[in-house]
Amino acid sequence: MSAHNENNKDVLSKIHEQIVKDQNNDNTQTGAFPMVKSKTKRIVLDAKTTRARLYSSILVTVLCALLGFGYAIQVNNTTSTYETMSEDELTKLISETSTQVQKLEQRKNELSSQLNALKDTADKNEKAAEIARQNAQTNGILSGRLAATGEGVVIRISQGDKQKIDAAVLFTLLEELRNSGAEVIEINNVRVVTSTYISDTSSGLVCDGTKLKAPYTIRAIGDIDNLQNAVNLAGGVGSRLKVKYGATVSVDPSDKVTIKSTRQAPQYTYAHVVGQ
Repeated sequence: MSAHNENNKDVLSKIHEQIVKDQNNDNTQTGAFPMVKSKTKRIVLDAKTTRARLYSSILVTVLCALLGFGYAIQVNNTTSTYETMSEDELTKLISETSTQVQKLEQRKNELSSQLNALKDTADKNEKAAEIARQNAQTNGILSGRLAATGEGVVIRISQGDKQKIDAAVLFTLLEELRNSGAEVIEINNVRVVTSTYISDTSSGLVCDGTKLKAPYTIRAIGDIDNLQNAVNLAGGVGSRLKVKYGATVSVDPSDKVTIKSTRQAPQYTYAHVVGQ
């Protein structure tokens, strides 16, 4: 039993000694702690970075100086080139330069002339196209191919209670309107053109192959006063319609008379344009 106690004391004594040694080691400044090593590395890295920046600044400065020196040399060389030229060489250079300027000025004038010619041609073509459009519209209206609108009169004629209205009196009315400056005429939705005719048939009046029925409505585009006078003139066709035929005749002026009826352009077999 005593031997066992002795062994325990020996073990406890060794443990106590080991603890004391460990504490002494922990308090010893060896210079090998991690924090000290990290500080040393940062200092070394900062020194290297500073040297690299210094070298870069020096290199940039040297390059700028070389570029400036090269530019100065180039300017001096250019100046010295003209300074070293003889009087004849300078005279020749000036003459060649003047010749080039004259050629460029001549070319400029040529191009300006061409541009003006193109503008004149374009203006002429545009004017010709405008004239062609106007002629096409005018011819289309005159030939009856196009609808038309404008100031004029609307004439309404009832069937006569004394006698039926015949073709002759209606045709005379159309002629009076034409002579008074009517540009476009329509009778009962039949477009009146230069070849228009009105004839009497057993079934009534026919205008260009289309039957006309009373009341007759005539639309005419032109000067309002002239057209009204053509109908209402004393002893004229309007008076004849009222007195001889017993018809009622009204003439209504309007700022906008619209004639929608059209005709197909005729196909000429024998007539041709002069020069063709």
